Amino acid sequence: MTHMYAWLASRTRSERSESGQGTIEYVLVMLAVTAVAVVLISWAKSGEGKSVLGDLFSDVVGWVVGAAKKFRV
Repeated sequence: MTHMYAWLASRTRSERSESGQGTIEYVLVMLAVTAVAVVLISWAKSGEGKSVLGDLFSDVVGWVVGAAKKFRV
């Protein structure tokens, strides 16, 4: 009986020591995602980012218009 109690007590202690691990990992991932988002937003607002995004948007709109004309009945 003492052996079972010791096993149960050790199991409970190990679970307690890792109980916040998922929360900490979640917070770290959210901080990393936020940092990447801030970098991307600042790049997109810069001159080079505006140019690249504007060109990409123009290319996509041109492709959609060309495809719509091709399938026009």
